[in-house]
Amino acid sequence: MVGIQPFHSQSITLFLGFWLRIAIAGLCLGCAEDPSTPALSFGLASGPANFDPRFATDATSARLNRLLYARLVDFDDATRPIPSLAEWQQLSPTHYRFHLRPQRSAFHHGPRLTAYDVKATYEFVVNPKHHSPHRSSLSLISKIDALSEDIVDFHLKTPDRLFTSYLVIGILPSKLIQQQHPFHSHPIGSGPFAFVERPDDARWRLIRRVDGQMFEFLRIPDPTVRAIKLLAGEISMTQNDLPYEVIAFLEAQNQIRVQRQKGANFTYLGFNLQDPIVGQRSVREAMAHAIDREKIIQYLFQGSAQPANALFPPEHWVGSPHLSGYAYDPVRARQLLQDAGFDRKHPPRITYKTTTDPFRLRLAAILQAQLTEVGFHVSIQSHDWGTFYGDIKAGRFQMYSLSWVGLKTPDIFHYAFHSQSLPPSGANRGHFLDEQTDRLIDQAQSAQDADQQQAIYRRLQSHLLQALPYVPLWFAEHVFIAKQDIQGYRLSSDGNFDGLLEVNPSRPLITATPSRQGRT
Repeated sequence: MVGIQPFHSQSITLFLGFWLRIAIAGLCLGCAEDPSTPALSFGLASGPANFDPRFATDATSARLNRLLYARLVDFDDATRPIPSLAEWQQLSPTHYRFHLRPQRSAFHHGPRLTAYDVKATYEFVVNPKHHSPHRSSLSLISKIDALSEDIVDFHLKTPDRLFTSYLVIGILPSKLIQQQHPFHSHPIGSGPFAFVERPDDARWRLIRRVDGQMFEFLRIPDPTVRAIKLLAGEISMTQNDLPYEVIAFLEAQNQIRVQRQKGANFTYLGFNLQDPIVGQRSVREAMAHAIDREKIIQYLFQGSAQPANALFPPEHWVGSPHLSGYAYDPVRARQLLQDAGFDRKHPPRITYKTTTDPFRLRLAAILQAQLTEVGFHVSIQSHDWGTFYGDIKAGRFQMYSLSWVGLKTPDIFHYAFHSQSLPPSGANRGHFLDEQTDRLIDQAQSAQDADQQQAIYRRLQSHLLQALPYVPLWFAEHVFIAKQDIQGYRLSSDGNFDGLLEVNPSRPLITATPSRQGRT
């Protein structure tokens, strides 16, 4: 197994314990307890890129925007749409009426949320001149009518059984939309949390409206530093994006509480299909056979992930439990490259973009080693998250790895793979143009009953596995790690931050405030 060596958890735990405790001692030199600081602090691997739900696409923004904005529709544990802001009636195959709940919250700046705000928000998104990345799945809307402050009608161009599942955009105040308020940096919604301030480039403060509890979100890209700050009491909690050996070490500490939840976030290799090398399907298939996912999951994830063959796990209602993926087969991979005209003297040269996160760099090195073993020449380019994600959205890549997080409904197939969803209209960033894919997506969206729709989406996933616009990798579990006194957090299968609605310290919070000379 190239690039991965089994590790011994006991020796790693001893090693981590030694240097983490030394680091904590240096970090807290000169620390003083400051009970006047009431904020609960949350360590983030990457900060939110956009607080405007009409444009936000990154995971951190989506999770925080769920706290800041209310939406018409949400999902139950089985990913079925349920009322959030509104109940609805389907008056015809193309006509939906939504009745806003009487007890809905007001916007953070005072006015009551109305149907006119719903209309303004969605009309903005579906207007092509605004280039919202969410327009693709909502482009079937032909007209929106606000009949009163409490009732809004949506008229569709064509029937779509999934339509209510698309209405998850946070609602913005219509008057502020007209005034072109900068929601991306100063969000104003009606959600359970309100934006307070951004003291600097790495901190965001939100307040929980029901009780005034302050939360501070800190961008701490280095996972080791996040672990140290958690042990030192400088942050109260963090979620995901830590090396699994560090999680194992933290789990053994008396002052730390760890929660785990099986996840549905889909990790994949993405490609620029206009590239002359990775644009060849045989080259992508060679990659799929060159990657030993089972060994990576065993050693890098310590078993805390499941191999993926499609965007949705088998448990999802459109999941395909019988899909058979690409087995680890380096001999087959070499043959595919040879058939494509490559050899050791003329290898396929691949540039793999990733972030500067140490875990992602370690994964990149493992993938590089496995691909090199079968004849690829792989160069790794690492960038800070903002630069990396900007390059991916702009199409400046040959190959990269990312995860789709919080997927609920199969409209993602249109958003990520339909030819109408090339940026900025969607997230078909690799320029995957395939008539059969378009046809299956269109058929699924116009299906007349749930069983027919499920069958078409399963055929679509089988076709995508053959076409390989992505190479599927795995579904990783979610991990929430907090100080022992943090209680009440409920970890979701999609990794959202909704647990912050209930979380509280079980005793008065005392945080450590480092002096200037004690900071590293």
